[in-house]
Amino acid sequence: MAAPDPVTPGVPFEPSHPPVTEGFNPTVYSNAEGFREKFLRKIRENPVVPIGCLGTAAALTYGIYCFHRGHSQRSQLMMRTRIAAQGFTVVAILFGLAASSMKSRS
Repeated sequence: MAAPDPVTPGVPFEPSHPPVTEGFNPTVYSNAEGFREKFLRKIRENPVVPIGCLGTAAALTYGIYCFHRGHSQRSQLMMRTRIAAQGFTVVAILFGLAASSMKSRS
């Protein structure tokens, strides 16, 4: 069995710098964005998702409050409302994903 030829790299690997691949840009944005900037950008891209999340949280909170107060009928109604709001949020996320994939194709 023949021994493999030794590989002599042209440039040594630098762990502080990512490897450069021609034609590949890992980020669309030239500057690094913080949490706040990313959060606001995501809200601008798909504003329906935060509305669904707030509706879900509100229905859950009010449903738990009604359960604590002993209003079982209203508590059940709020839990069903919460499920509907969660479904609305998931559908909004899926539509947002579809819209962004269609936008990136063109």
